[in-house]
Amino acid sequence: MIQAVRHTGLVVRDLNRSVRFYEGLGLEVQARKRESGAYIDAVIGLQDADLEWAKLSAPDGALVELIQYHSHPEPPRSPRASAAGCSHMAFTVRSMEEALEAVEFLGGSRVGQVATDPPGRHRVIYCADPDGIIIELVEVQSA
Repeated sequence: MIQAVRHTGLVVRDLNRSVRFYEGLGLEVQARKRESGAYIDAVIGLQDADLEWAKLSAPDGALVELIQYHSHPEPPRSPRASAAGCSHMAFTVRSMEEALEAVEFLGGSRVGQVATDPPGRHRVIYCADPDGIIIELVEVQSA
């Protein structure tokens, strides 16, 4: 049975751009590597895969793995919260305004509008990273 969540993996089109985006939001690169060969082919179920990944950590220790497939590129996706599959990643931010400014400066965009939950404890918005991957920003309101 599952003992822990190890990391969340995201396929991106441009690893350098995505690393800059997530570093700009406060994640830190822990490791980076390019891989190919029989082991990778077996694990991911693709023939002749050539990929590069970077693992980034959040201040709380959570890991995000960004993966660029050099051998099997996919077309860009448009951000849709209702699409089947991994819906989004949520990040707690210190300042909503600062985080939104960073998202837009780094090539991301707003998907929704900042809204406060009915109890008034959280300000929340969906954004998209440069690949259209949805990220949720959550600012916890002081009591």
